[in-house]
Amino acid sequence: MKTIDWVVLISSIGFIVLYGIWKNKKNKNLEDYFKGNNKSRWWTIGISVMATQASAITFLSTPGQAYSEGMGFIQFYFGLPFAIIIISMFFLPIYHKLNVFTAYEFLEKRFNKKTRNLASFLFLIQRGLAAGITIYAPAIIMSLILKWPLYLLIIIIGSIVTIYTLIGGTKAVNVTQKQQMFIIFIGLFITIFYIFKGIPKEFSFKEVLEIAGANGKLDILNFDLDFKSRYTFWSGITGGLFLALSYFGTDQSQVQRYISGKSLKESQKGLFFNAILKVPMQFFILFIGVSVFIFYQFNISPINFNTAALEKVRDSKFNAELEILEQKHKEIQEEKFFLMKTFSKSNGIKEIKKLQESESLIRNNAKSLVSKVSPSLEVNDKDYVFINFIVNNLPSGIIGLLISVILCAAMSSTASELNALAACSYLDIYRNNFKVKSNYSDLRVSKFMTFIWGLIAIIFALTATLAENLIQLVNIIGSIFYGTILGIFLVGFFFKKIQAKSIFNSALTTQMIIIIIFYLDVVGYLWLNFIGSFITVLLAYILQKVAKVQNY
Repeated sequence: MKTIDWVVLISSIGFIVLYGIWKNKKNKNLEDYFKGNNKSRWWTIGISVMATQASAITFLSTPGQAYSEGMGFIQFYFGLPFAIIIISMFFLPIYHKLNVFTAYEFLEKRFNKKTRNLASFLFLIQRGLAAGITIYAPAIIMSLILKWPLYLLIIIIGSIVTIYTLIGGTKAVNVTQKQQMFIIFIGLFITIFYIFKGIPKEFSFKEVLEIAGANGKLDILNFDLDFKSRYTFWSGITGGLFLALSYFGTDQSQVQRYISGKSLKESQKGLFFNAILKVPMQFFILFIGVSVFIFYQFNISPINFNTAALEKVRDSKFNAELEILEQKHKEIQEEKFFLMKTFSKSNGIKEIKKLQESESLIRNNAKSLVSKVSPSLEVNDKDYVFINFIVNNLPSGIIGLLISVILCAAMSSTASELNALAACSYLDIYRNNFKVKSNYSDLRVSKFMTFIWGLIAIIFALTATLAENLIQLVNIIGSIFYGTILGIFLVGFFFKKIQAKSIFNSALTTQMIIIIIFYLDVVGYLWLNFIGSFITVLLAYILQKVAKVQNY
């Protein structure tokens, strides 16, 4: 990175942080700190909801997912618009009527304190882990650029976001997310421009898409009834629906965004605004990943996008093996470039696809060398694809802007998560279960909770790995718990005769069942959301019937 990149990066991030703190430093009570004094308008709510979900993982990991596996991941979002409609019609009116600080307050009013504690605890586990991953993602970026140790950058980034959230609260999160999303959208459009600028002009857009399609990158719909397949139309419209219902309807990081609304209508309009933009935005981000794949059909790509790992191999006894692989990789790419030049004159799609398969095999061999050097080195390079492309192929100034895009996304999402974790910890767990002298006006414990969760997130980030892919890892963690949580709320909303004991026992049992199903890898993870919800409701209904019979 050059000086101009650092100027763009520091000025954009610095402005957002300082503006948020200055605008909202005078939080007088918990109403201000957790609900922004209920002054948010619909556009603020919509952007905030979108920004909360659109973390650094979205802009770092999603293009890498599309680069490797194509557009099929978009099926994950097919259930989202339907979920938003249901939440707006049934969930939001109840939250606003009860004037809750957290979603889990409703559960105590409907059932009892034990049920509220259980749902809160499940939320804290999955969202606490997710917060760590959202810190881990931007640290990857900065480690690639600065060549600093990953652990040091995790600590620095995590500390900055924690302090920022601790001082500003919900208002700081909501206000700054508008600026963050503006920078994000500008950055995305500039990126796609420069990607296609790097493709030879003699190739039409249609031919470019044919090349991507030949490699399976444009396969969007999968109607196979394979329950182990992660992304199909059926898993998206069912499992994706239930995941979206749980995430947008019961996850405090989202609920906290729209309970800060000026009115019920403002919150509803904000959610609809998010629903209209979310799927197209995700489609666009995935297409950027496919476009990067196309770009590297005409330009030299590294044998592994994690350059830091490659350098470790070069400094090891495996350097000779790496050089042989790199030479083979270069030869394949040169042959592929030749076919590309004659693409418009002959049908070379099959030949290009074969070369692509050979290239993938060589990349896998390079990953094996990385693992041989050190088990601690990150073998998976999916999440390095986009940042590697940015750093090595875009002009100065634009690099700084796009890195600020990813860091903005990290700040917005992590801040929302820490704010929600603090609210849930203080209001649902601490204040609800222990005798507290102070009232809702006491901010000290709430801010201390923000600090603690920031620390926990940093610790988890220090122990995290990329696994398969960061965005998949976050969704997998959520899917393990979301089904059970949603099932509790569905019973609370729609099954008035089911009582506290039945739903509590049902939820505990269901959560154990879901963990076992996940461990045995019976179905794709999206299905866990539907299965968890279904079992929770069904088992609660059965237990209530049994209890009724016993009482006669």
